[in-house]
Amino acid sequence: MRLIGEGGQQLGIKSTREALEYAFSKNLDLVEVAAQADPPVAKVMDYGKHRYEQEQKAKLARKHQTQINVKEIKLRPKIGIHDYNTKKGHVERFLNQRAKVKVTIMFRGREQTHPERGRDLLMRLADELKEIGQVESPPLQDGRNMVMVLGPTKNAGVKRDAENEIPQRSEEAVQGDGERNDLAPPRQPDVASGSPREEEAGETEARTAGPAGRA
Repeated sequence: MRLIGEGGQQLGIKSTREALEYAFSKNLDLVEVAAQADPPVAKVMDYGKHRYEQEQKAKLARKHQTQINVKEIKLRPKIGIHDYNTKKGHVERFLNQRAKVKVTIMFRGREQTHPERGRDLLMRLADELKEIGQVESPPLQDGRNMVMVLGPTKNAGVKRDAENEIPQRSEEAVQGDGERNDLAPPRQPDVASGSPREEEAGETEARTAGPAGRA
């Protein structure tokens, strides 16, 4: 076999016994790394450490791996306008959630003789949602179905986030107006007309002074 040292150096062609003796002398393991080669290739290493490093690399790769959600919406080629708008709303919601959408047209019976209707419907949907969705897989016939895949664009979800901020700002503005209304100064009474209590006091004083005046 072709023997590789612990530092990656080539040690030449060795017999199995010689390779084992070399590995034992280094207190390491002899691991076959290319069994299909001619001659086979073996490497001297700390197999426990090597396995641990491989597990850590795999764990790190899984951590940084982006999970992609794929939703599916099914349509009929003769779908009504109301149902179409409902389905389009679902697709729009999925794209704004940064998910891919698999749109499937289901053909039945004689509908399969007019695949262009399904293709036109899919392209119409893609055109109406082009701001938030891009065609990643064009319409393709798959048996009785026709499939198209839409992926979110960089604008997907932006409008929804902006709309969510508007009610919060409006509520703060209303609260601010309420506080300013509470701090508004009270309206001063009209000096010319006088208050009801002042008029009543004046009438009482006039009645009291009346008899004295006649005397």
